[in-house]
Amino acid sequence: QVQLEESGGDLVQAGESLRLSCVASGRTFSIYTMAWFRQAPGKERDFVARITWSGGSTSYADSVKDRFTISRDKAKNTVYLQMNSLKPQDTAVYYCAARTGPGAYGFWGQGTQVTVSS
Repeated sequence: QVQLEESGGDLVQAGESLRLSCVASGRTFSIYTMAWFRQAPGKERDFVARITWSGGSTSYADSVKDRFTISRDKAKNTVYLQMNSLKPQDTAVYYCAARTGPGAYGFWGQGTQVTVSS
């Protein structure tokens, strides 16, 4: 199957930038879509951004679409989330996810903590 591992989370100040990485291993040839989700303490896990593995088509949550950029490097089996103009409300554990078709995401990373101070 597919294994995912996120990295790059950090403590930053409001207005700063951060780039998260997610490396996929295993049966990476089966990946159809990769995505980023986030979960703040006491809240539900929310969609952030997604990208199709082959064509690179992207979509974003309204809350981040003007500030975040998702990209992928197929040769490195890696997806990135470039986060600019970070706000305290962006504070959350960020999770990488993958799916092999148009249904639910079946593969998840362990999460990486992003904390934005004011």
